[in-house]
Amino acid sequence: MPELRKDPIIGRWVIIATERAKRPDQFSGQPQEAYVEKPCPFCEGSESHTPPEIYALRPTHTPPNSPGWELRVVPSISPFLEIEGDLDRRGKGLYDMMSGIGAHEIVIETNQHIGNMADLSAEQVSKVITCYIDRMVDLEKDKRFKYVLVFKNYSWIAGGGRVRHSRSQLIATPVNLKRVKEELVGARQYYDYHERCVFCDLIKQELESKDRLILDIDGFIAITPFASRFPFEVWILPKKHSSDFINLEMSMRLDLGRILKKILMKLKKGLNDPPYNYILHTAPFRRPKVGYWKSIENDYHWHIEITPRLTRVAGFEWGTGFYICPLLPEDAAKFLREVDV
Repeated sequence: MPELRKDPIIGRWVIIATERAKRPDQFSGQPQEAYVEKPCPFCEGSESHTPPEIYALRPTHTPPNSPGWELRVVPSISPFLEIEGDLDRRGKGLYDMMSGIGAHEIVIETNQHIGNMADLSAEQVSKVITCYIDRMVDLEKDKRFKYVLVFKNYSWIAGGGRVRHSRSQLIATPVNLKRVKEELVGARQYYDYHERCVFCDLIKQELESKDRLILDIDGFIAITPFASRFPFEVWILPKKHSSDFINLEMSMRLDLGRILKKILMKLKKGLNDPPYNYILHTAPFRRPKVGYWKSIENDYHWHIEITPRLTRVAGFEWGTGFYICPLLPEDAAKFLREVDV
């Protein structure tokens, strides 16, 4: 019989469709298309094929926009939001509007022509993490922005385009994001009642039960959520409470790089290199104002959500807000635990 499960953070219900469930080893990604156009615009030596860099890890003797870098950040050539201009908040009858102001940046994660972050070294992944933090700290200085979303689209199916070069994106927005607001509201309500962080309680329970635990290493855990929306959905959370990703200590960045690489390698090896997205949810920028949520530091907990693209969202999901997952999270976790990397 199908099973309904409720997400303890935002209260969203998920249908675990056990009657149509597959075995974990029956899920597999589609073969990845090769990138044949030369040169790759993101490889070392192709700096003229991108906009001028905003940020780079490179030796001090090398000039900007030249070879010799390890990692670069450039503006998107087709940005969703534009950096220049004023917000111009306004109303039109009952409708609210503002100018499409923000920042849209591409993080080129390596100078080598490598497609999947799973194939980077843990040290290089940790440099990407440091880059995210540095860029978020810099963008927070712009008072127009309230949030920076970090995300990755790997492969064409997941929105990554045809260029097989490992990269991720940051978008700074002048408003807080609906998905993050849902978590903030749920976390605050739980804290108001229990005087505890819901994410910390979740971590404690998952460590005790181990049913959905994939990895527990170096101060981080990786789990399949109890109310998983998608087969093999994985969350990575710091075991030590922290609301702001930008406060991640330098010593912990390599630890996060290790567990993120291991999870991505498990997905690649166990599921035939599937398309995936990952997103980073962290607390928004805090601008002093009336009604400011002073409990965020206590009740919210940053985390990374990874979703392999193995199923499609269809009419029922769009119409109801329910997700249908054809795999028990416990079975997914057991399968991924057993993938040797």
